[in-house]
Amino acid sequence: MKEAVSQSLFTYWNDLRGDRPAPRRFEIEPSAIAHHLPDTFILERVDYATLRFRLAGTRISEAFGMDLRGKDFLDLFDEEDRQTLQSQIGLITSKAAVGVFEISADDGQGHGALFEATLMPLTHTRDAVERYLGSIVPIGAPQWLGLVPLKHRTLVRHKLIWPDKETPGDTDIVDRQTPFGPAVREARIVRSARRQFRVYEGGLSRAHVER
Repeated sequence: MKEAVSQSLFTYWNDLRGDRPAPRRFEIEPSAIAHHLPDTFILERVDYATLRFRLAGTRISEAFGMDLRGKDFLDLFDEEDRQTLQSQIGLITSKAAVGVFEISADDGQGHGALFEATLMPLTHTRDAVERYLGSIVPIGAPQWLGLVPLKHRTLVRHKLIWPDKETPGDTDIVDRQTPFGPAVREARIVRSARRQFRVYEGGLSRAHVER
């Protein structure tokens, strides 16, 4: 993680969970992360292919030129990136990983910026991941950011962090114990070196979420 907001939010989430794979949604106190709320969001897992914004910080919405509440996080990206994100979020959901994503966004007319996005699992009414705490923060924000809507978004790179491992990049994710049960049923995972994991097939199993 490069950005201070990402690091701070991760530290809060990690401290809150203690020795559990993930904290509960209702343990998140907005007052504890008040300085980061404009860059923070919470997603709801509706099904394997839908991650709806329940909350979205004002700076995120202003940068992307839309009110994100109620929209599908995956709809912000094209089909190829959507499939990659679905597979990565499948691992975040089933194996209590934390996702870090670098996103390029532009307006198609010469304005562009890079963003660091983080995604951390939360349990909700059951002992299963049904919510996600995250942030989207500009990397070296240009002065015009928030005035020009960046409506085209591309996933540049991504990685997974295993909070309970000292050397997450050397962990074999295929053999890792699954804390939440088999949320990924038919995934085939390709592991690359040096903290970079790419998933070419697989995804979340269908799951019912209340509310």
